[in-house]
Amino acid sequence: MFAKYWKKNHEKRGCKSETKKTKTQWLWTWTCAVLSCILALILVTAVVESTLYLTRYADALVIPEIPNSSIKRVTVPTTDVRFVQRDEWGAQSPSEPLVRLKLPVPYVIISHTATEFCTTQSECTMHVRFAQTFHIESRKWSDISYNFLVGGDGLAYVGRSWDYVGAHAFGFNSRSIGISFIGTFNSIIPPEVQLQAARKIIEKGIELGKIAPDYKLLGHRQIAKTLSPGDALYNILKTWPHWAPEP
Repeated sequence: MFAKYWKKNHEKRGCKSETKKTKTQWLWTWTCAVLSCILALILVTAVVESTLYLTRYADALVIPEIPNSSIKRVTVPTTDVRFVQRDEWGAQSPSEPLVRLKLPVPYVIISHTATEFCTTQSECTMHVRFAQTFHIESRKWSDISYNFLVGGDGLAYVGRSWDYVGAHAFGFNSRSIGISFIGTFNSIIPPEVQLQAARKIIEKGIELGKIAPDYKLLGHRQIAKTLSPGDALYNILKTWPHWAPEP
């Protein structure tokens, strides 16, 4: 009799224990699911906000300036600038056909990329690739926006080249060659090797009949609401031949 009662009572306790265990497991599973959803929502929100910020305010990004030691490592070339062709820096093909420029163009527009500086071809190549990817995937442009970029290595990187309309200066794209300095030049001036590369591009453009001999040189900020090409670089541009205070 006692054994029968003990067995029955034990079975009831077992059922209650199993029920309690099931409820605990269900509660834990539900809690984990809720926490996972909240974490996923936070991550998605962060990604979306970061993308919107980069898309809208790329020109205003504050990037650490170039240390002087980086500038001093670069020597000034004594020959013509070397052009790094698109296949050399691993360019993607344009997402759609580009429009040809009507040459020679009357304007040369200088900007900066508002990114970190580079002193070697491998570093500069990485920045050029990143710029093209950002312009195609985030800006939804058909290619990298600039006609040329100049790096702290003294090389000229071919973007849309001499012959195709860029996306570097709204309202002036079809009338200009856009040259962008890789780096951020708000308070630090580019090294002479980089400045000379830009001047050589302009000289070569005139020689090839791509840039009009009486061209006007403008900073990006003169035709758009932007800090580009940075105060330090812009002050240098104002001392160059053909710089114009007004378009």
